[in-house]
Amino acid sequence: MGAVPFFSETAEPLATPVVEALGATKRFGSTTAVAGVDLRVMPGESHALVGRNGAGKSTLVSLLTGLSKPCQGEIRFGGESAPPIADRDAWRERVACVYQHSTVIAELSVAENLFVNRQPVRRGMIDWRAMRREARALLDHWHIDVREDARCGDLGVEARQLVEIARALSHGARFIILDEPTAQLDGDEIKRLFRRIEELQREGVTFLFISHHLQEVYEICQAVTVLRDARRILTARVERLPREALIEAMTGEAGGVVCADASRRAPLTGATIALEVQALSGADFADVSFNVRRGEVVGLAGATSSGRTSVAEAIAGLRRPHAGAVRVRTGDGDGAAGITLPHGDVPAALDAGVGCVPKDRHREGLVLSQSIAENATMTLMRKLSRFGFVPPSVKARLAGEAIDTLGIVAQGPLAPVSGLSGGNQQKVVMARALATNPRVLVLIDPTAGVDVKSKEALLAMAERAREEGRAVVVASGEIDDLRGCDRVLVMFRGRIAREFTAGWADQELIASIEGVDLNEA
Repeated sequence: MGAVPFFSETAEPLATPVVEALGATKRFGSTTAVAGVDLRVMPGESHALVGRNGAGKSTLVSLLTGLSKPCQGEIRFGGESAPPIADRDAWRERVACVYQHSTVIAELSVAENLFVNRQPVRRGMIDWRAMRREARALLDHWHIDVREDARCGDLGVEARQLVEIARALSHGARFIILDEPTAQLDGDEIKRLFRRIEELQREGVTFLFISHHLQEVYEICQAVTVLRDARRILTARVERLPREALIEAMTGEAGGVVCADASRRAPLTGATIALEVQALSGADFADVSFNVRRGEVVGLAGATSSGRTSVAEAIAGLRRPHAGAVRVRTGDGDGAAGITLPHGDVPAALDAGVGCVPKDRHREGLVLSQSIAENATMTLMRKLSRFGFVPPSVKARLAGEAIDTLGIVAQGPLAPVSGLSGGNQQKVVMARALATNPRVLVLIDPTAGVDVKSKEALLAMAERAREEGRAVVVASGEIDDLRGCDRVLVMFRGRIAREFTAGWADQELIASIEGVDLNEA
């Protein structure tokens, strides 16, 4: 492949890049994670870094933040070579990364997090008053509206991200990497975050923006670099790059996300009820009722704070509701016997035939230190075990079938899930949910943080579950996740506000999610 030209300069032609990767290569044994990648981020811009899971984004970030050293090539800041890996203070003065999973210490205050390991000292003791004063001055300087004495564990995701940005700026860094910053934010929170990014850009801060949401690239970024198969495919000005061309650069194929469209299939008739949700109420939702029939897909849409996730978690036993009932029919016919699930009991939900892909694969979906085989068969332990022991050959066989069915890219069933890309990790979570042959499949943000092709594979498995006669519940804020739904229930402030049948218009659904009436005069 010849040299790939740069088209991303957003400043003067002779301006010095804030950061450069020059022919950066990183190998792990026989695997090349990054191969001769060039990246140039100019002062004051938001530069998007996109690509499928496994394309090399995380490895490149580790090189740009000094967590690892390139095998070949060079990292430069402001035209000068990067500091030695061991000089962490010098790296903090140049670059910081705000990760999708917050690195603030929940038990400490905002001020303590801002100055952790460098608190002001007076007479050999921490000067708490000076630390709070300096924290307030720092937050005011960067117009970050967070109390310095607030406990970080009590802050929302948006506020925690701003604290991390303020901490980076306090070290002197003016180049900040944002890794999937909107993954856990709703519409209003995303708009506020983008406003803060734009304000910080005007004050001289430069961002590298990593996201699987391509719409966000066009909203907030001026330039974009695409990685595919460990190599840089292109760098371009965002306004000059059509979306179809961006997707093609990421995937090597033309077109967008290919997923089932419920409006194109025949209406469901004569199917029996598989799941009943009756007057379910909890901390952030109230009086939620709906049924799902066999072979039907029902979506739960709404903002992050709407209660959609909590309702789905209550169905799967991951959350204990205050009142109401969840009932799973165990036979055919609307008069068939059913099981009323005890509240907040995951084993009981599994035994009744409820499989679940939880919202956070790292905290609830996987044991990262274990293999694909261990993770994919975790829900089958009581069925497979004899005297508390499951033969490894049985686990490996079942995991091998899951690898083939879901297209998991791995060396084999014994490969640790920690070494898989995000998309392949999510496929393992899906395999675990399907392993029990569930009657009801609950999917919570099933494609969050995965690339286009992994998204297609996961949505195809949901469609296959529907074709096999399972009842499927999809709780998601992603429009593509909801296209395969026969019905979409929009939740607003904890209640079902509206129901859409297949064939809805994107604009109308989004307006309902945001609480806007398009028909209002």
